[in-house]
Amino acid sequence: MSGGLLVAGTTSDAGKSVITAGICRWLVRQGVKVAPFKAQNMSLNSFVTKEGAEIGRAQAMQAQACRVEPTALMNPVLLKPGGERSSQVVLLGKPVGEMSARGYHGGRQQRLLGTVLECLAELRGTYDAVICEGAGSPAEINLRRTDIVNMGIARNAGLPVLVVGDIDRGGVFASFFGTVALLSPEDQALVAGFLVNKFRGDVSLLEPGLDMLRGLTGRRTYGVLPFRHGLGIDEEDGLRVSLRGTVRESNVAPPVGEDVLRVAVCAVPLMSNFTDVDALAAEPGVVVRFVDRAEELADADLVVVPGTRGTVRALEWLRERGLAEALLRRAAEGRPVLGICGGFQALGEHIEDDVESRRGHVPGLGVLPVRVRFAPEKTLTRPVGEALGERVEGYEIHHGVAEVLGGEPFLDGCRVGQTWGTHWHGSLESDGFRRAFLRAVAAASGRRFVPAPDTSFAALREEQLDRLGDLIEEHADTDALWRLIESGAPSGLPFVPPGAPGVPG
Repeated sequence: MSGGLLVAGTTSDAGKSVITAGICRWLVRQGVKVAPFKAQNMSLNSFVTKEGAEIGRAQAMQAQACRVEPTALMNPVLLKPGGERSSQVVLLGKPVGEMSARGYHGGRQQRLLGTVLECLAELRGTYDAVICEGAGSPAEINLRRTDIVNMGIARNAGLPVLVVGDIDRGGVFASFFGTVALLSPEDQALVAGFLVNKFRGDVSLLEPGLDMLRGLTGRRTYGVLPFRHGLGIDEEDGLRVSLRGTVRESNVAPPVGEDVLRVAVCAVPLMSNFTDVDALAAEPGVVVRFVDRAEELADADLVVVPGTRGTVRALEWLRERGLAEALLRRAAEGRPVLGICGGFQALGEHIEDDVESRRGHVPGLGVLPVRVRFAPEKTLTRPVGEALGERVEGYEIHHGVAEVLGGEPFLDGCRVGQTWGTHWHGSLESDGFRRAFLRAVAAASGRRFVPAPDTSFAALREEQLDRLGDLIEEHADTDALWRLIESGAPSGLPFVPPGAPGVPG
């Protein structure tokens, strides 16, 4: 087998990431050597590969679904927003500069098409199949001329396109029809059909509409996936903490101890890698919530100040909302606080930033004896160490270089009393360390909380990916999907007017 597929969506958040992962897991269980690909990703949730490249976490999750190591080839272009109108451009895993949306779409994006196609070709030469994920909608006609992630990549690589629609939002038939009808004839020729996502109820009630859709477009529906709670693991952005929600809904085990632990996560601006707290919520008896008001910290046993793409802006936000003062009180009272990456930097004495915010010297909260200087080069590593007597693995993504001037050593950072700080993302996924850390939090909070002895975060991830594979296997026409991946879009697909002006392939 040698083939590929582009999973596009009628909208952002239609389910492209999880359906791509589900198709990948289904294929690998059939013995197919498969890889994921997303030409261009916009996300503040990223991951570091073994070779030290930064890619979107969604592609890292999809690589896990394929049971392969993630590489920069799987996400050659990553855009990390730094404000309303600009993003850091990460090319083949390394930052190459900041750019406005106008500048990027005005020419830079199209110049990256060659690189993107080379990466895809290398993957296709290595794997039996490559399942590509689109971005937003392929019918964003204002961006079609410079598109390198939807129909632009499909046209250049000859990929069949499966359009996903989220029926839970309503309007899925209009969205499917309109998506096709707003594409040029050349683009329409690659759109093979549709996949309905998040359907609730009796599928037989949907079938007349699917038949009419086929009559109107000449394209079939490859499956109707039922609504399942908490399948959005490793989301690209937003405040959805996917695995946390899944575990909360599916894990019926009561707390092992007599008390629960309440974790409050400060919802700082430009929050990055909020998936760090998924592992906390995987524990029975741990309740995680995002907060943006000082009073919401009062009953928390642990407060997490997470990573952010704007440390200085996050500091201002914490001060504006009274959260900074509440954090200082917690630290003085010996109540647990954990700062991760940008959150760790914010807890330090001061920041010298001529790179990210270009604000120069900015005072931090002064809780930890740490001074931070932002360097032009980004640190991208996969460290391994020990803390609380347990082995810890993590990954680092930051411009800030921390000079630790005191406290007890804690990973690459430090601990003062019950305030902990580290640049390491993903450390809480190390099961032994997470349990030891939660025991320390419970002791400091006076809670009779006991972590479960057998929670495996890695096993929970595998369980989720298998559930995604099951959805595809049980609710999609896998024979037809196999033919589509192997042979491409069916010939003779009809044109759906009015279409859009054609663009060069």
